Amino acid sequence: MKAFFAPDQLLHTPQQFMRLGRLMPPADLPSRADALQAALHGCGVPVHEPPELGRAPLEAVHSLAYLDYLETAWPRWQALRRPGVEPGIEVLPNLAPYPRAGEPGRRGPCPSPSLVAQTGYYIGDLSCPLGPDSWRAILRSAHSAVAAAEAVCTGERAAYALCRPSGHHAQRDRASGFCFVNNSACAAERLRQTFGRVAVLDVDAHHGDGTQNIFYERADVMTVSTHADPSQYFPFYTGYAEERGLGAGLGCNLNLPLRHGSGNAEFGAALDSAVLALRDFAPRALVLALGFDTYKDDPISVLRLDFDAYRQVGAQVRALGLPTVVVQEGGYMVEAIGPGLSAFLEGLHG
Repeated sequence: MKAFFAPDQLLHTPQQFMRLGRLMPPADLPSRADALQAALHGCGVPVHEPPELGRAPLEAVHSLAYLDYLETAWPRWQALRRPGVEPGIEVLPNLAPYPRAGEPGRRGPCPSPSLVAQTGYYIGDLSCPLGPDSWRAILRSAHSAVAAAEAVCTGERAAYALCRPSGHHAQRDRASGFCFVNNSACAAERLRQTFGRVAVLDVDAHHGDGTQNIFYERADVMTVSTHADPSQYFPFYTGYAEERGLGAGLGCNLNLPLRHGSGNAEFGAALDSAVLALRDFAPRALVLALGFDTYKDDPISVLRLDFDAYRQVGAQVRALGLPTVVVQEGGYMVEAIGPGLSAFLEGLHG
């Protein structure tokens, strides 16, 4: 098994995020990546730096206007500087767009050239601050996912992408939930080019709403997500069982929400249902969006899983027998994510 990580992914150093009306210390710390690399080393998994791949793999799943915004937002933010007024330490939105009359279901580029307007249009919440080096980290995180997919396409049975920033909340043209570019979707799109029929299984604490958004009308990529009940938990607006796909994608999306406080037994039952659905879909390759914010002591978790649950995930993926790309998503208790990854790898390798 190979793993992929680029040191430039550490350059994204958020200073704050909003929670319950308060600006809080950041949760997506660079030290998360250090803990995960230590776990890989302890399990004997070599870590490779992904090649420079440019924007092309990102453009396969995101709008060009959105990527243009992410790439240029910070220097444009600095250009807003006025005499005697310092710009904010990070790019953050202070607007929320509303649908325009006659706007189609898939929205076009922001109609305004104003950076303030575009920030409200493309950044969905106050957990996605952009700093001076954020774009570089975002780009290289996606490259790690695509490099892992490339390794699987060329013969590896499994590869791991240590993605930071995470990605599964990033929609086609919107960032949210610490996520800017959808790394799992980038990996799935690369796998699809080789294997044709692909599935994404998301076991993060939060619904993979961005991944669902990108593939919701597609029949060649199935999306399955186990997550905490979103009625009182992020992302709130999606992740419900009745969301099954649209058009050609009808029946190719499955959400398995868990009541808050659920532990290993409830999660295991949902995972069993997910695996049955995947077997029915019969993909030729798999992306596993792996989150450790389901852990019982994670600071933003409402689930109560322990490390045995991650061994179970690994064992279930091994039993599926598919070429697999593992893409790292959430997990914000730094002391737990390393042991969580080690437990998953134990299950994956038997």
